[in-house]
Amino acid sequence: MSSNKQSLPDIRQTVSYAKYLKSQGWIVERIDNINYFVKKIPLLGSILKIQRPQKLDWDGIDVLIHRYKPFQIIIEPANQLQAVSCMQYDYKLSKSPYLPSKTIQINLTQTKEQIFRNFTKSARYSIKRGEKQKIKEHSTPQEIKIFHDAWKRSAKFNRYVPSLKTFLNLKKSFPNNTSIFLASHNIFGNIIGGALFTISSHENQNFATYYMYGFTNKEGRTSLSQYALLYQGILWGKKMGCKIFDMEGIYDDRFPIKSWLGFTHFKKQFGGSEVLYPGCYTKFRLPF
Repeated sequence: MSSNKQSLPDIRQTVSYAKYLKSQGWIVERIDNINYFVKKIPLLGSILKIQRPQKLDWDGIDVLIHRYKPFQIIIEPANQLQAVSCMQYDYKLSKSPYLPSKTIQINLTQTKEQIFRNFTKSARYSIKRGEKQKIKEHSTPQEIKIFHDAWKRSAKFNRYVPSLKTFLNLKKSFPNNTSIFLASHNIFGNIIGGALFTISSHENQNFATYYMYGFTNKEGRTSLSQYALLYQGILWGKKMGCKIFDMEGIYDDRFPIKSWLGFTHFKKQFGGSEVLYPGCYTKFRLPF
């Protein structure tokens, strides 16, 4: 089942995410509970980015255009009605969305047993096999550094690995029980896989858990540790009172990225419903 309707606040529209992007060097404007992100680009000016707001405020956008004079405005609509509005304002569909345009969401209001039954037989087997490894939370800056170092060692030279600063900023922006770094260890205590999950919350109410990052080394892939890690993230989100678990992206043939096919097969084994977003709409303008 596919849908492009969003009923819950997207994580990009939370106060925590605004704090995170600010720590990454973005200017953040929050007007009427809508996050607007501005990035200054040397020699070119600035860009203005609005990602999956629950409403599109064109008057507010116009104010920020006059204030920051961006050469590019990027809007990633939350639903098709917003996409139509973008086209009415002469925004063009981009070939490359900034956010995943297709994802899978799992209903966390089900019982633990119902959620597990919706997994494929292969996934259920892999989870039980992967549970033999010890899964530990990494929460202090020192532990997060160990987590980051393990990811760097596991990655191929052409694989993107977020910086340690990015991870530390994420933890500061999503403190306490709104983010969790989980790592699976072998019998020698070495990290063989890891995953990072964050929570979209508003006014102390948790809405959704997001599968932000994941990695495994060769040993982790052989032992199928990624299955147990993801399952623990799903259970953590349910424990924290979230309504949905968002896989945060799968392959979309409208905007094909072939390298996404592998992890899409992995994610689809956990059931859930596919959710479609319109993509990304942009407009270029003279920066004055």
